[in-house]
Amino acid sequence: MNDWMAATKLPVGALHVSRFKDPIYFLTKPISWKPNPGQEQFGEVTVPKGFVTDFASIPRPFWSLLRPDGEYTYPAIIHDFLYWNQDRTRDKADMIFKLGMEDFRINAATIAIIYNAVRLGGESSWRENASEKARGEKRILVKFPQDPRITWDQWKKEPDVFGSE
Repeated sequence: MNDWMAATKLPVGALHVSRFKDPIYFLTKPISWKPNPGQEQFGEVTVPKGFVTDFASIPRPFWSLLRPDGEYTYPAIIHDFLYWNQDRTRDKADMIFKLGMEDFRINAATIAIIYNAVRLGGESSWRENASEKARGEKRILVKFPQDPRITWDQWKKEPDVFGSE
């Protein structure tokens, strides 16, 4: 039983993305995170096809150390969705991000840096997402751009690109 519990849990769904001209991405297939045994209180997370993300929201001055599209991209997308959806507390969303990075066997020091940065600076993003949603912003596409030169700001103004969220 210990061998089974210690086994690496595979992500649920390979990462399939496309991008806008600017470094903003959208899922072309859904992804999920499932808690390991003992983590059930966090609940499963499924990020739908069409969700728009910037991967890891790392400030540009730190990109030489931690890239937005680093090995933690999959858990970062889960985290972005949780910050957008806000169907659980911010504390739980941040812990799911940490647990997801552990599932991907990210270096412990990198996990600590990213997790602590999210805990320190994430409140403003959490509040900004709530405010944007209240103003009618949407982040789940039902129609994808075919022109790779279009930006996210241009695309979200197009008619009928979003589903109901």
